[in-house]
Parts: sequence; C-alpha cells; structure tokens
Amino acid sequence: MVKQRDSFFDNAKYLAIVLVAIGHTWAQMMDDSRVVESAYRVVYTFHMPAFVVISGYFSRSFDMRPDRLRRLVTGVLVPYVVFETAYELFKDVADRPDPEISLLDPSYLMWFLAALFVWRLTTPLWQQVRRPLPLAVGIAMLASVSLSIGSDFDLQRVLQFLPYFVLGLCLRPEHFRMVRRRAVRIAAVPVALAALAVAWWSVPRMNGGWFYRQSAAQDLGAPWWCGPVMTLASIACALVLTACFLAWVPGRRLWCTTLGAGTITGYLLHGFLVKFALYRGWFDQGWVHRPLGALAVTVLAAAAVTLLCTPPVRRALKWVTEPRMAWAFRPDPAAEARAREHTARPAARERVTA
Repeated sequence: MVKQRDSFFDNAKYLAIVLVAIGHTWAQMMDDSRVVESAYRVVYTFHMPAFVVISGYFSRSFDMRPDRLRRLVTGVLVPYVVFETAYELFKDVADRPDPEISLLDPSYLMWFLAALFVWRLTTPLWQQVRRPLPLAVGIAMLASVSLSIGSDFDLQRVLQFLPYFVLGLCLRPEHFRMVRRRAVRIAAVPVALAALAVAWWSVPRMNGGWFYRQSAAQDLGAPWWCGPVMTLASIACALVLTACFLAWVPGRRLWCTTLGAGTITGYLLHGFLVKFALYRGWFDQGWVHRPLGALAVTVLAAAAVTLLCTPPVRRALKWVTEPRMAWAFRPDPAAEARAREHTARPAARERVTA
C-alpha cells in the first residue's frame, strides 16, 4: 500500500521554495532599497533553516541499507553532479566564457545538495549519539571561528547549518502539531513584525554576511568570539521564525499541495532564471528598483518557481532528479527477498479466504 503524503509538509516545502526563489531575486536589487533588504534579511534568517529541518525530519529512517544508499546517490549525488556541471557551462552560454567546473566547490545554490549528501550520510551516527543536538550546535560554533575550512563541498555552510538537520532528526509529529496550534499562529504575528523591525534596524549596522552562514567571524571583520555568539543568536532567531512560518502553513490539501512534491526541480531550475537575468543586466533596469517594480519582480519570481514545481516539469526532469540507474548497482538480495515476500502475501491471503 502506497503511503499517503502529508499535505502539511508538501505545503511547507512549496512555500519554502517560493521564499528561496524570492530571496535569490531580492539579492539582486536590495542595494537601493532598505525595505527590500529588511525583508530579505528576515527571509534569509529562516527559509533555509526551515528547509533543512524538514529535510532532517524526512531523513530519520535513513540507514546504510543498500536501497537507501542507492536512493541517496540517485536522488542527491547524481543531480548535484549534473546541475553543478550545468551551472558552470551555463556561464559560457550566458556570455561568461571559460567555465571552471569543479565538483568539489559548489556553485551558487548547489551547496544544499552537497550538504544534504553529507548530512544524510552521517544520519546513523547522529542517531547513536546521546546528545546529538548540543553536539551539532558545538560543531557549528567551532566552525564559525575556523578560518582553515576550505571551500570543498562548502563545508563552512555544511557545519553551520548542521544543527537544523540534526534538529529535524530529533523531531516527532507531535512537535509539528504543537507549532500549528491557534495560539501559536496568533503569537506569530507580533513576532514577525518585530523581526521586520529588527531587520530594518540592522541594515546599516550589521554585516549581511552573517545571514549566509558561510564565513568565519574573522572573515566578516569581527573578533573570533562573535562567531559562537552569533551562531547561537542566529539559531535562536531562525527557530523562532521557522516556528512562525510552520504555524501559518495550511494543513489541508490546497491547489499548491501537489507542487510540494516537485520542489527539487523548482530549486534546481530557478537559479538559471535568476542568473540569466543577472548576466543580461535585467536587474540594472531602473524600474526594477522602484516599489512597484520590486513588487512585480517578486510576483514574477514566485510564479516562475511555481511553474517549475509542476508535475510536467517534474516528469520531464525525472531522468536526472530520480534516475533509476539499475545498471550502475549490483542486485540487492535483501530487496529482492522483500519484493518476493510482498508479492506472496496477497496470494497467501487469497488461499486463507478461499
């Protein structure tokens, strides 16, 4: 029997990917608008943490079983290799010659697939640790002061976002039910307004690099001790705003619920649109930086990523996002035995009822 998808999580994933696309668009036009940059900072505080928490939650069952390792390769590693190469070649198509293809140095938004591959591989270890979340937070704090971390697999981000993935591993369905209560939804309104006010205040006073979680404190011009402090502060803010976001996510089936199953295509493809617009200088147009222009571009980004999440696009890219690749793996005797057992059960029930 096929397990029915939870509409709440599909809605959450769709809304999160819309925020990702909008955030990448705002990044190109926030220099002249304090309002846009304030909204950008609020979104960047929680949109990827929310995505990572949900990814961790759905990674709870991952172990080193052969069929799950294969899905990790086909569903994460293969798309990473294909699209990392595609993004570099795209620079050449968009008048940026001499692409430098390096699978160890993720470009643009590809860092997330590299990180997800690493996080999911370490899932069995986190499930054996007595206090996984404090350990993950400690690792993130140490990473924030480590200048020697290189760019391979964007390891700085892998480590600084690690607590959110581990938190997802620790969560249970009842935790999500808690944040979906009516009282939390109401409380989320003043919290969100306060977050916008703080973001407005921070624009001229705070280095925006803290929101990317990809640099050590010293690289941002701050003393080393700011790294652990800002790590704890960013985790606290991200979790509060993530709770607000999840509190507002509808739990019933909506027109966008089906799109939640196609967020991988929306994530991987929308970057081409943003980069193409950037390479062509479309964000340099004067009207884009006016209030109505910024609003129009925001709506356009949301509509574009919505179309990229639709079932036809998902089916068209299934060969790379969900490839079968049976030719690449040895037969799994355990999986074959489970398939035979699953086939034999209906026949046995028929003999009993007969």
